[in-house]
Amino acid sequence: MFEHKNKLVEGFTSKYNIDKLMYFESFQYVNDAIKREKNLKKWKRQWKINLIEEDNPDWEDLSADWDL
Repeated sequence: MFEHKNKLVEGFTSKYNIDKLMYFESFQYVNDAIKREKNLKKWKRQWKINLIEEDNPDWEDLSADWDL
């Protein structure tokens, strides 16, 4: 998050000025996280919006109070 918020790495987040965390999932194993990410990328946009709004209906930055 520190790198995204401070735009330290070139890529999607710095190009489109994305620096807020609206949704995340935790996984014990990185392979499970990668599998989930690939699966979510196939979802329709509205499905992703619905997923976010289930837990974060006000679209608050979930990392706002993290000590970065």
